[in-house]
Amino acid sequence: MVDSLYHQILKIENTSGRAQTIAGIKDALKNPNVVTQVRKEAAIGSAHAQDVIGIIYAYGLGGQAQDYAKASFWFRKAADQGNADAQNNLGLAYYKGKGVPQDYSKAVAWFRKAADQGDADAQNNLGLAYVKGQGVPQDYAKALAWFRKAADQGDDAAQNNLGLAYYKGQGVPQDYTKAAFWYRKGADQGYADAQFNLGVLYDNGQGVPQDYTKAASWYRKAADQGYARAQFNLGLLYNNGQGVPQDYAKAAFWYRKAADQGVARAQFNLGVAYYKGKGVPQDSIEAERLFKMAAAQGFAPAATALRILQTDSAQ
Repeated sequence: MVDSLYHQILKIENTSGRAQTIAGIKDALKNPNVVTQVRKEAAIGSAHAQDVIGIIYAYGLGGQAQDYAKASFWFRKAADQGNADAQNNLGLAYYKGKGVPQDYSKAVAWFRKAADQGDADAQNNLGLAYVKGQGVPQDYAKALAWFRKAADQGDDAAQNNLGLAYYKGQGVPQDYTKAAFWYRKGADQGYADAQFNLGVLYDNGQGVPQDYTKAASWYRKAADQGYARAQFNLGLLYNNGQGVPQDYAKAAFWYRKAADQGVARAQFNLGVAYYKGKGVPQDSIEAERLFKMAAAQGFAPAATALRILQTDSAQ
């Protein structure tokens, strides 16, 4: 059983996307003996096992304390053997400065090694580096080329990023229809960013016929995954009765979800709901608290509302 679980981990680590990899390893590590066997294989030089140990430390799996330095140590061992997953993981460590000093140039170097081996995660990460000009000169055309390589392999994040390139006209002529095509590819795989972005297209009628019902459906999929902007936009649709029956209580519910994640517009809108007693009990004190939170982020309408509220209170 231990041996089969161990080989299951290696299969997961070698073939799945990042989210599936972490979930699969976490599930397999419910058997504590698996960690012992992975360690033994890593110690005798198995690159796959070394990468798995790195993932265990990076995410604090299998009862191990999270330790980015140890994660990077094991990623490097596997990366030096040419393991593409580990090269990408070491690139992420340098990109984020976790366990090693942040260094975009080194991040790009490791992303490229993995990308050249066909690793879709690394191809997407290299594309992002070109979009942001981090570790390489900003180059939307090169970003697009890497996104396309990963997207053609079915990488959901790259499909979303390719959609963004078409939406913004970065490296390609702006084309909302093609943006919708690629967003849908990622959205259908459950990628929250793509679900939100596709919802925006339906909301605005860009590249697809305007359809608030479909917008609400895609926003909800992303919102249920905790995506703050989708939660806010779903709240707006409930507030306005677009694509869903008008329901101020549900609007306030979704505004609160987004507000709790720091979205200033959601904090402001929830404050207005409390000020007016729409969907929540009327509460000027709570409204003031929310306006202050939004105003502290530089959201000008909240600062204006706060002044009005405080003036009314003083009279």
